[in-house]
Amino acid sequence: MVTEKITRLRQAIVGSGAAGLTAAIYSARAGLEPLVFEGDLPGGQLTTTTEVENFPGFENGIQGPELMDTLKRQAARFGATFAPRGIESVDFSADRLLLKSDQDSWQAESVIIATGASPRLLGLPSERRFMGRGVSTCATCDAFFYRGKRVAVVGGGDSAMEEVSFIARFASEVALIHRRSEFRASKIMIERVRSNPKIEIIRDSVVEEVLGDDARGVYAVRLKNVKSGQTSERELDGIFMAIGHTPNSQPFAGQVEMDAEGYILTFDGTMTSVPGVFAAGDVVDHRYRQAITAAGMGCRASLDAEKWLAARE
Repeated sequence: MVTEKITRLRQAIVGSGAAGLTAAIYSARAGLEPLVFEGDLPGGQLTTTTEVENFPGFENGIQGPELMDTLKRQAARFGATFAPRGIESVDFSADRLLLKSDQDSWQAESVIIATGASPRLLGLPSERRFMGRGVSTCATCDAFFYRGKRVAVVGGGDSAMEEVSFIARFASEVALIHRRSEFRASKIMIERVRSNPKIEIIRDSVVEEVLGDDARGVYAVRLKNVKSGQTSERELDGIFMAIGHTPNSQPFAGQVEMDAEGYILTFDGTMTSVPGVFAAGDVVDHRYRQAITAAGMGCRASLDAEKWLAARE
């Protein structure tokens, strides 16, 4: 009989985006010796962006990967350690907090879940190729860069309506591309978009290909009308995907309470339904989804965990 080897931890932080790394900075300074599980995308979604201009403290902006590397080195300076792997499953029953990867297991006194959320994409190779160079998933982050330019937004829900209305403040013209004839969005949001002279609505159409090159980035999209089958090209400078997000909460399903969409529910600050387990960032937040709000939640989760551990002791 082989006995499973379990490494004991004071604190585990699952996720290495803005929330996870901020939590690691605070927890390491508090002497909690956090181990950060970096996951499949170390540094989180910001590592897929280029210029970040709205994170406080960087007057002239900073590259997304550079920002996350800075946060990681800051956490490491105070004693945080990092595991270049993700967590496949957890067992929070029987008064223990057990985490498992594909090979190893850990038992932690406290856990901070900061696994983020992934934007839903169309699944086109060209979409991935030009991410951050004309393809974006965040209007609040990137609309400013398209001042006076031609932009398209893909989607048909309330979030798409919000994105296209926000982008229209900056862009010279915006096309809203939707694969159906009818929108899922609320009536008031649809009317707001329809009444904006900058916004053109393109129905019954899908993006077949994002067109661009290494020098210019995105310069057009190829559209296909799903009813007629006819294809056309539309020249533009950028395209925003607004078809929703999926919280990266799958390893915790059935272990902590979630809403219908899979976002982890928190109570009395950042505590989840399991004592000793806290959650922060986009895996909790389906409204703001900003690096700075995620960082703030990471700070709160660390302070909540520190207070909880102190009370136990």
